[in-house]
Amino acid sequence: MHNLVEVPAEPVPPEDAPIELDEEQAAKVASAEEILGYKFHSKRLLVSAITHPSANEGRSVKYSYERLEFLGDSILGAIVAYESFHQFSYLDEGGLTRIKVALVSGSNLAEVANRLGFADVIIFGSSEAGTGRRGLHSALENVYEAIVAALYLDGGLGVAQEFVARTLLPLMSIDMAKEPENPKSALQERLQEDGITPTYRLLETQGPPHDRTFVAQVFAGDQGLAQGTGRTKKEAESQAAKSTLMRLSEFFGLTEEAKAEKAASKAAAAAAKAERNAQKAQERIRRKEEREALRKQQEQV
Repeated sequence: MHNLVEVPAEPVPPEDAPIELDEEQAAKVASAEEILGYKFHSKRLLVSAITHPSANEGRSVKYSYERLEFLGDSILGAIVAYESFHQFSYLDEGGLTRIKVALVSGSNLAEVANRLGFADVIIFGSSEAGTGRRGLHSALENVYEAIVAALYLDGGLGVAQEFVARTLLPLMSIDMAKEPENPKSALQERLQEDGITPTYRLLETQGPPHDRTFVAQVFAGDQGLAQGTGRTKKEAESQAAKSTLMRLSEFFGLTEEAKAEKAASKAAAAAAKAERNAQKAQERIRRKEEREALRKQQEQV
């Protein structure tokens, strides 16, 4: 009888298991903890968070930042969504979405991580070092998200929130809500008009760790939309969103006549709402005038 679950060739220790650090790892862990202002109970978690996949070839994915990055992306999104929801109580869903997408964009995270000094603590493999670390930009973005996850797992949500509040939230502003910052935000706004929230799936990863190409696809529920490629997962998702925006009529059967009809319907609804507001304003003025006239009559009596 065959086992249904394949046993990994290399046993994967739990996060809280002791770890022996080599000289480079020990130095970079110490530097990372100094930057973070936090001492990890599990050094293994921090080592994974700052280890580039090129330094992990032939070993379990748990030894690099890739899995932590996946978790950190969701935790970071939740923290930013919570903070923006409470800070900008007058914004609608579209404005809050634009702020979130702009704040957690890859370029933003990479810039913040670089400013913190993460470039000097990332553990790269020899294959990446030989390229002049050309993948540093995406690595910085990924390490920031992995650090958020590592802090969450090691110290709890409050520790992760404190780090994000100190390093990223000061960049959040109302200006981010004005216009869509990238195709993903624009697509989300467009589809949410019809109650659809787009999701993204990584379909394929091509090439060695130091020179990867990612292929992602947009989904509306179970319906697959356009695909996109890029040097990072976020770039691939952005390209997929851009292609979807250009092909909305193909995916959802929106002819030019249908678009015009929908726009006219929205305009008519807006006009009707404006008319109702004007009528209410006139009614308030009329009532105020009646009260004032009644007051004067009472004074004359």
